[in-house]
Amino acid sequence: MDNWNNAVEESTDLGAVLRKGKEILFQGFNWESHKYDWWENLEKKVPDIAKSGFTSVWLPPAINSFSPEGYLPQNLYLLSSSYGSEQQLKALLQKLKKYKVRAMADIVINHRIGTTQGHGGLYNRYDGIPLAWDEHAVTSCTGGLGNQSTGDNFHGVPNIDHSQHFVRKDIIGWLQWLRSVGFQDFRFDFARGYSAKYVKEYIEAAKPIFSVGEYWDSCNYSGSVLEYNQDSHRQRIINWIDATGQLSSAFDFTTKGILQEAVKGQFWRLRDPQGKPPGVMGWWPSRAVTFIDNHDTGSTQAHWPFPSNHIMEGYAYILTHPGTPTVFYDHFYDGDDSVHEQIVKLMEIRRSGEIHSRSSVRILEAKDNLYSAVIGDKICIKIGDGSWSPSDREWTLATSGQRYAIWQKQQ
Repeated sequence: MDNWNNAVEESTDLGAVLRKGKEILFQGFNWESHKYDWWENLEKKVPDIAKSGFTSVWLPPAINSFSPEGYLPQNLYLLSSSYGSEQQLKALLQKLKKYKVRAMADIVINHRIGTTQGHGGLYNRYDGIPLAWDEHAVTSCTGGLGNQSTGDNFHGVPNIDHSQHFVRKDIIGWLQWLRSVGFQDFRFDFARGYSAKYVKEYIEAAKPIFSVGEYWDSCNYSGSVLEYNQDSHRQRIINWIDATGQLSSAFDFTTKGILQEAVKGQFWRLRDPQGKPPGVMGWWPSRAVTFIDNHDTGSTQAHWPFPSNHIMEGYAYILTHPGTPTVFYDHFYDGDDSVHEQIVKLMEIRRSGEIHSRSSVRILEAKDNLYSAVIGDKICIKIGDGSWSPSDREWTLATSGQRYAIWQKQQ
């Protein structure tokens, strides 16, 4: 797929950021952030975020929501939330702009909480607030008078019917408004919930600089044991990216699922039968956004957490490999200082080693207690308890930590 992918890259203009592949994302919140003056907290951290080398900060949903975390939106045009006031948000966006770090908006458009009762006695109308839709904006499978959903249902709330022209027109107007407010990037929440062709339409109309979709479904398990082959899982994510017209990247849930098992002494999982990385990263690296944990998998929800005593091995892997890596707030600011320092060091090595989202990977070892690989032509890594180092003398140790070491080739 690599050759085909390169041909696509050259033949279509998908934006400078995707082409350069030098992004490092920062998830700037967790599941508890709404309990604090969050916009103010982040504003104080912007200089450190910028200095560390992050190019974009994914912010929690910044609009009025029925739930404090922001994922049950109601009035899309009200920028006051449990994270802070509109003024505090705008101060944060200004600070990010000043430090040349992009702000990523969390786009929650699969569902919307109604304001008044309509068809069937359900709260499926939006009277009295901007985008005052009626029941035809809600899918028939979630109690509205619209069409069937074009994706999976998010249960218990009205799901938006994106097949309606008036709905798409209003969403596009809103996304363009978010861009004018100061959001430059988009993260599409619950992307399984509606057809990716609408994501394509929204990106084309609102022109975010970088987009990523949350297409999250379960990896392949035999009972409680993760299967070695996750090709069908990564293929579903790739199909979604493809259907966005290749305009959006997607979170690499496949790599996340495999990596968190591999670090427990099953590093053989990190090489697929073709000798490539086994996640989306191995098939379409320029569209794979890698991560260790987020507000759902980790934090206080802990639906699918990365083993906490192996966090640095996880970051050593994603920050030296192709794809677009993401660092989670909890690991960067709520862990101990040494984790922050080690992540910053790995980001420095990524830059100086000229690793980008399409860098080549040559896997040298992938067995129970050892993984080693050469990435691009300047970086070599070893993860695990097994002892290993590059035989060639031109490699110099760049950094090491618990169960990982990275070498750089001297020019």
